[in-house]
Amino acid sequence: MTKADIVNEVSKNTGIEKIVVQRTIEAMMETIKSTLERGDNVYLRGFGSFVVKKRAEKTARNISKQTTIIIPAHYIPSFKPAKTFVTKVKENVKIQ
Repeated sequence: MTKADIVNEVSKNTGIEKIVVQRTIEAMMETIKSTLERGDNVYLRGFGSFVVKKRAEKTARNISKQTTIIIPAHYIPSFKPAKTFVTKVKENVKIQ
């Protein structure tokens, strides 16, 4: 499902114009991104949490060149789904 599909689905389910839904979804995504960029987390009860995780410094190797490099510690965005969300997916998604 793409962002356009989400806009269409929300518009269909709520009766709100697509352009309003699109602006709302864009604003929500921008808010989440800017919050994570500040180092803060976003918690959506029943859905999940967008959190900033710290990755430790590590040594990586380039096997073809036989060299090693140090990858410095850094932060990455991550999503952790809520337990109720995970449970519903486990119950409803069938492996084909």
